[in-house]
Amino acid sequence: MAAVGAISEDLYPSQDDLLYEEEILRNPFSLKLWWRYLVARADAPFKKRSVIYERALKALPGSYKLWHAYLRERLDQVRPLPISHPLYDSLNNTFERALVTMHKMPRIWTMYLTSLSEQRLLTRARRAHDRALCALPVTQHDRIWSSYLALVSRPGVPVETSLRVYRRYLLFDPSHIEDFIDFLLSSKLWQEAADRLASVLNDDSFHSIKGKTKHQLWLELCDLLTHHATDISGINVDGIIRGGIRKYTNEIGRLWTSLADYYVRRGLFEKARDIFEEGLATVVSARDFGVIFDSYTQFEESALRAKMETMSLKGDDDKVSDKLVRDYWLNDDDDIDMRLARLDHLLARYPELKNSVHLRQNPHNVENWRKRVQIYTGNPIKQIMTYTEAVRTVDPMKAVGKPHTLWVDFAKLYENHNDLANARVIFDKATQVNYKKVDNLASVWCEWAEMELRHKNLKGALQLMRRATAEPSVEVKRRVAADGNEPVQMKLHKSLRLWSFYVDLEESLGTLESARVVYERILDLRIATPQIILNYAELLEEKKYFEDAFKVYERGVKIFKYPHVKDIWTTYLKKFVERYKATKLERARELFEHAIEKTPAEDVKPLYLQYAKLEEQHGLAKRAMQVYDQAVKAVPAKEKLEMYEIYIARASEIFGVPKTREIYEQAIESGLPDDDAKAMAMKYAELERSLGEIDRARAIYVFASQLADPRSDPIFWKKWKDFEVQHGNEDTFREMLRMSRSVSASYSQTHFILPENLMQKDQKLNLETAVDTLKRAGVPEDEMAALERQLAPSSTANANDGARKVNFVSAGADSQPGVIRTPDGGRKVTANNEDIELPEESDSDDEKVEIAQKAVPAAVFGELAHQVQKDKDADAAAENGGNSNLGALERIKRQRRQ
Repeated sequence: MAAVGAISEDLYPSQDDLLYEEEILRNPFSLKLWWRYLVARADAPFKKRSVIYERALKALPGSYKLWHAYLRERLDQVRPLPISHPLYDSLNNTFERALVTMHKMPRIWTMYLTSLSEQRLLTRARRAHDRALCALPVTQHDRIWSSYLALVSRPGVPVETSLRVYRRYLLFDPSHIEDFIDFLLSSKLWQEAADRLASVLNDDSFHSIKGKTKHQLWLELCDLLTHHATDISGINVDGIIRGGIRKYTNEIGRLWTSLADYYVRRGLFEKARDIFEEGLATVVSARDFGVIFDSYTQFEESALRAKMETMSLKGDDDKVSDKLVRDYWLNDDDDIDMRLARLDHLLARYPELKNSVHLRQNPHNVENWRKRVQIYTGNPIKQIMTYTEAVRTVDPMKAVGKPHTLWVDFAKLYENHNDLANARVIFDKATQVNYKKVDNLASVWCEWAEMELRHKNLKGALQLMRRATAEPSVEVKRRVAADGNEPVQMKLHKSLRLWSFYVDLEESLGTLESARVVYERILDLRIATPQIILNYAELLEEKKYFEDAFKVYERGVKIFKYPHVKDIWTTYLKKFVERYKATKLERARELFEHAIEKTPAEDVKPLYLQYAKLEEQHGLAKRAMQVYDQAVKAVPAKEKLEMYEIYIARASEIFGVPKTREIYEQAIESGLPDDDAKAMAMKYAELERSLGEIDRARAIYVFASQLADPRSDPIFWKKWKDFEVQHGNEDTFREMLRMSRSVSASYSQTHFILPENLMQKDQKLNLETAVDTLKRAGVPEDEMAALERQLAPSSTANANDGARKVNFVSAGADSQPGVIRTPDGGRKVTANNEDIELPEESDSDDEKVEIAQKAVPAAVFGELAHQVQKDKDADAAAENGGNSNLGALERIKRQRRQ
């Protein structure tokens, strides 16, 4: 009874369990029945469920489902408990019992190994991992190794144990050697880490699972070797890093500094300096040079600082004997001055070293060689050696810059030291170099001649130019043609720069005949320029050979075309006219005609002006006018207005103002742009006004109004308005206003049918505008009031009348039927009695009428026309047939006197 009482009654099956118990008794080996039993008792205490699990596993020890569920529940039970709790031992025993039959199940092993790792049972966990690796197939080992490596990487695990595990793991999967290297680095096992990294880099088939390139691995190895130089042996560090320098050119500076740092850490300071010097002498990029130079400078500064600190720590209380030994010159280790001098020397060499880098990038860069010579300013020996190296190194065909400047500067260096013999030797060698361009060789000859001139060797300079411009012989040309590679020396005799310099020398130092020979040779070689022609002609003119100079001009105008011949023609014609004036007028005219014929329209204007001036001064005024007439037709449209102004001004000065009328009419009708034609018409109208031809001036204004939009050109309409105020009357003023509206409507290209009240308003506004204009002209208030009273009935009658008045555009100045041209060129206006019947419904304010065909009949204006006629008759009777074209102000005054 006591044994039975030891078992809790809760563990026995209850009344609800009888159904499941009976089914299990009938079939104890059914997994389905046991699982239904466990699901039904999911809320039961774990102890009761553990009894059910144990009974089920006893019946079905090979069921993975039961073992997995049982172990998970046991893990959940112990998870909140400390690892020293006794239930962990029971859990481990359960895992061991499960592995008897579940040793091929990796999930069971994983749960067990994780639990052991959490319990900090390192030895038992390591052995369990080994058992798992032995029990499971190789295809499942990767699930075990992940936890195994995590276990041996924990703190407290002996390094030797971890190494053995990692080495075994690499036998399973060699691709994870990078993890092993990281472990070695974290464990400070520098030697083996370096060996493993070197083996990886030597393996051509290696591919990093972390995405690292061979370059990155190489840099890691270099850093490892240099930072732990004393801990690593058996590896050729120098060879490895130099191999990286040859292979990875984008990190040369860093690799050189790493190699030098390796020797510094090993205490081989002189070897480190050699490495720094070698790096500075071999790098080809400014970035790598900067890296090495900065490291080199820091190294020297650190060495100097360390030496100074060492010397300052020595005490002054040494024994006399020790002091004598220390002060002995063989035992003197105070080399601070030498270290300081070494640092200063390094800093002073910076420009030279950097220039060497640029020259290694491109040894054919001329400017870099010249900068190198400037670095050695004050040291002629170094400069000569640099020039010698430069002219030997630079290939003229590959040169960047002008290679001949190296030879010239080299020769000038000897010249500045008064060694002309060597300077001539240098120039002579320079003339034998096959340059890429002929101009380079010509520059060498010119510089050589200038050196001779500076030292008063005038004959030598002329001989050099004759030698340089000599044409190669036929035999030399045949030999060069056979070689197939023509040097620039074969083309030197056609160098314009060389001939220009030569001819200047001949003009300054030689005779006229020798200079003419040179000029003729230039012309024969067909290398002359317009400036050469002008210089040749000017030389002959200075020597009084005028006809020969004109022949040179003739040759120039035959050789060149526009625009190059422009200066030659201008100078030729000017010189010819100044020389012969009226003595060879026909020849001058032929020259001008020929020049104008060959000159394009854009450049012909100066020649026409020069031609007209010739006719005015030495020829006939009539021919001058003909020249101007040709000019206005020949020049481009943008220059016509200016040319017409000149034409009119000269005609007015020579023949008088009336002569200009024809020119004005020609200009207006010649197709000038609208703005230019309008400007010309305004000037024409002003001319007629000044001559008293008021009707002609008004007709011109009427014609020009078609070209002036009132909205965009108020200046024209203001001038016309001022003209009418001064010389017109009410009719002409109203006609001007009507023309303004008509032109504005024609420009807008829109026709509106206005209501009657708006038309009346428009007429009222026009009347007010006229009154305001008269007021600004100085008409007194009483006279303006009389004008308003006089015009008011007409406006009222128009308002009461049902018919709408239509405004018409006036005819042109020359095409109006009522205009008759007088013998003196003026115009006389006659009456036109032809009536025009208008329909009542024609109420459009912008009716289109062929203005150029007929004048406006008087019947169109209705009562307003009768009123105006009455006023005119009254004025005529009062003045006994006086002039009817009086101004508005004068007419009003006469009416008031009546």
